[in-house]
Amino acid sequence: MSEIIIIGAGPYGLSLAAHLRGRGVGCRVFGRVMENWRSKMPHGMLLKSDGFASNIEDPGSALTLKEFSRTRGLAYADDGIPVPAENFIAYGTAFQQRFVPDLDRRMVIGLDRSSDGFAVKLEDGEIVSAPRVVIAIGVSDFAYMPPELSGFSRDRVTHASHHGQLDVFRGREVAVVGSGSSATDIAALLHENGASVRLLARRSEVRFHSPTEDRGLVSNTIEQLRNPKTGIGPGWRHVFYTKAPHLFWHLPEDKRFRIVRGTLGPAGGWFMRDRVIGRFPIATGVTPCHAELRDGRIALDLAGPSGKQTVTADHVIAATGYRIDVNAIRFLSENLRAQIKVVEQAPVLSRQSETSVPGLYVVGPAAAFSFGPVLRFVYGAKSTIPPLARHLARGAGRGAVAVPRTALAPGR
Repeated sequence: MSEIIIIGAGPYGLSLAAHLRGRGVGCRVFGRVMENWRSKMPHGMLLKSDGFASNIEDPGSALTLKEFSRTRGLAYADDGIPVPAENFIAYGTAFQQRFVPDLDRRMVIGLDRSSDGFAVKLEDGEIVSAPRVVIAIGVSDFAYMPPELSGFSRDRVTHASHHGQLDVFRGREVAVVGSGSSATDIAALLHENGASVRLLARRSEVRFHSPTEDRGLVSNTIEQLRNPKTGIGPGWRHVFYTKAPHLFWHLPEDKRFRIVRGTLGPAGGWFMRDRVIGRFPIATGVTPCHAELRDGRIALDLAGPSGKQTVTADHVIAATGYRIDVNAIRFLSENLRAQIKVVEQAPVLSRQSETSVPGLYVVGPAAAFSFGPVLRFVYGAKSTIPPLARHLARGAGRGAVAVPRTALAPGR
């Protein structure tokens, strides 16, 4: 029986494994390395985070993205040079080979409680057990599809996370719904792969972050005091979010949810502006209200400030983000799912990232409503994984879970 099982071999799962092993704590990690990045994101994508904010954490910071790029002869800068997703995937793979060489690439298909703590069922039918389990699955299970676009076959309507290769859309008309980085990225890449693209944005404008030199991140002491640099953007609020996630946990529940939802809203990376604006049609301020098949194409009815209009396309891609929902974690048993306290379907976590089920932990984006918006980014591992590794190394977490008083209800 393993002491700790980590489900997921992305940045958070690999980082936790590296820190646990650095403390001499045994753990097993299950999953295909960087799977979400490798198969759920379009080829050619660039990370919105700066290079210095895209490290997978190890105890001694021995393998940073900067060091990896240097040894591979890859272009790199702490900021100002976008990081290609393919470089980040290669970096994650190198990190796994160095710190988690015994990664078990079998996927987890079942998780339930057992007399030993938890029973983990693998894709080949084997069942392994451990007293503590950490869920580090990223966001792919939480892809949000608007009701108006639900119910269609995947050859007509898909979520942005369903696509790695986009050249299959060459010569086809594709409507992309959304206004954030996922929407701008996939629309630009579709256009560059020979598709006829139309971007449909609910917001009144398609926004892009400003490049580093325009964000007050110069090495001027006064500017740094006024607008300090962080891994998720400049400003003192972001300093709090990145440096003190465990203080963020103490904020009132409604305030935490409001901050996470309102911080760093939909916007493309600064480097995407010239690949989007003027390259293909963009309709802003429009909301899909109905969709149906007409003559073998998708007809999408849109409501906007100038009334209703209908656009047709061979395919619609919903770049509509992710919504954390415990019910969407497919490998959880019904019994276990029912025991996890949630608020608006997000798991209620202790300061140690433990759910209301003793011994079951959640890290990464699914923990954002407990620890803040930094958890939506790889950079969040820097401030949350080392404390969790210390906690797990002490053998704690087998008793009752302490949760905020406002979050004791099973849901709302």
